[in-house]
Amino acid sequence: MASKLWEKNVKVDHDVEAYTVGLDREMDLYLAPFDVLGSMAHITMLQSIGLLEEKELKVLLKELRKIYKVAVSGEFEIEEGVEDVHSQVELMLTRSLGDIGKKIHSGRSRNDQVLVDLKLFIRSRIEDVAMAVKRLFDTLIGQSNRYKDVVIPGYTHLQVAMPSSFGLWFGAYAESLADDLTVLRAAYEVANRNPLGSAAGYGSSFPLNRAMTTKLLGFDSMAYNVVYAQMGRGKTERIVAQALAGIAATLSKLAFDACMFNSQNFGFIKLPDEFTTGSSIMPHKKNPDVFELTRAKCNKLQALPMEITLITNNLPSGYFRDLQLIKENFLPAFDSIIDIINMVDSMLSQVKVNTDVATDPRYKLMYSVEEVNRRVVEGTPFRDSYKQVGLEIEAGNFEPRYDINHTHEGSIGNLCNDEIAELFNSTLAKFDFNTYHEAFDKLINA
Repeated sequence: MASKLWEKNVKVDHDVEAYTVGLDREMDLYLAPFDVLGSMAHITMLQSIGLLEEKELKVLLKELRKIYKVAVSGEFEIEEGVEDVHSQVELMLTRSLGDIGKKIHSGRSRNDQVLVDLKLFIRSRIEDVAMAVKRLFDTLIGQSNRYKDVVIPGYTHLQVAMPSSFGLWFGAYAESLADDLTVLRAAYEVANRNPLGSAAGYGSSFPLNRAMTTKLLGFDSMAYNVVYAQMGRGKTERIVAQALAGIAATLSKLAFDACMFNSQNFGFIKLPDEFTTGSSIMPHKKNPDVFELTRAKCNKLQALPMEITLITNNLPSGYFRDLQLIKENFLPAFDSIIDIINMVDSMLSQVKVNTDVATDPRYKLMYSVEEVNRRVVEGTPFRDSYKQVGLEIEAGNFEPRYDINHTHEGSIGNLCNDEIAELFNSTLAKFDFNTYHEAFDKLINA
């Protein structure tokens, strides 16, 4: 059994070890490729300041590239008795290269090692989320344009209010994602700062070149103050979780609408049969289970920022083991939100829209405001027009005109979808994913 990096002569009690390690080894598998990349940048810097010989760097990088391939293939394992991903990588190096492998830890702590792993992981997964959001955005805009002329009721207080349209409904969620992407980009900027070199939170007496590792890993800048670099643990995750929660909030609301619009009492849309399930007793049922689970999954994600807050909000500066627990729900959250986005995208791509909703007589009162406005245009003061139409409704004499003439920006007749797409795409273009891809490519393929 491998010893701990920090272990001396006293063996840790088995139950204590199991309690303190928890799910950390399992969670560290998410970080394995990024731990290797961080080590590659760190040892390249160590050689530049004289703590490694050039020939040592060459063999270490060659072996780390082998380990990286194992990590990205999904075959990387943390062996029984090995505490974490950092220990496993170092163990694999020392098995292959002997004492040279022990030199990679000079000038860093597991504290800044896990920090840089998390930053690299977050940065990569934010890119995956952004691309998934882009696909769903394009679907929503496409459906909005396709069904822009199909009128449906709009609601306030769940009461029929005024005419809306499927163009507005699909487009509203597209624009919501545009705002969510703005928040995600802000979270990306927070994550895209290099903590490596902060060591245990107080720097190092070695003349570390932190600017060099910042460039090697494709970070936008470094987290300059070494104490603040450590304080970023938990804070970064909370900010990113808030960005994911914003996307989840948009999709949760959409899921509620879809479940409601799919019900027989509304009948606005029909979900594809493959996205519904039946009842064990009622043969006519087609339940919108996928959207219901989407709603619940999104609500779980919206709880994540508060969970992280409650773990971190009473901690002073410096590292504490409490922070380890953040990984357990935070790291899998990216897979969860991407799965949700992809499922919603698939459903909305295939949803069937009822193009005859507005002809149902139960919705005729939603045209009352149109009639009020028409009379105002013809010269009747608004208050008088409002009263006239209201009295006709009370007397049961109101008969609407079904023509709608909304022309202002963002209304039924002027959706501004091109402007919404420009807003979204200009925000997406501000993510600088290429810089870190190029940096990784140099490390892996040099």
